[in-house]
Amino acid sequence: MISVRQCSRTACARPAVATLTYVYSDSTAVLGPLAHMAEPHSYDLCETHSERLTAPRGWEVVRLAPAYVEQGPTPDDLTALAEAVREAGRPKHLADPEPVQTGEVARRGHLRILRGEG
Repeated sequence: MISVRQCSRTACARPAVATLTYVYSDSTAVLGPLAHMAEPHSYDLCETHSERLTAPRGWEVVRLAPAYVEQGPTPDDLTALAEAVREAGRPKHLADPEPVQTGEVARRGHLRILRGEG
């Protein structure tokens, strides 16, 4: 199932469309398209909060994407989902158990129980 990430701002439940990352060594806030995965020390923002973003005094804001588009499932995501559903619906064929050899009582995986003599 594809989950929609929410804006990182407190009390905002809108879907995230951009990711904010700080480059402390350059005093720069970088606002770019939504990252594929949530990363530590980065913040997902909705369209409203990404447009209203301001940086602290002396810092620069770099905006990598001029317009934000809400990202839906990609064709790869839909294909993977369809394959998973197909695989789950297929009947499971169990292999015939290996014949028990002489002296062998039972077998489980690579372990065998051997019949003792005496």
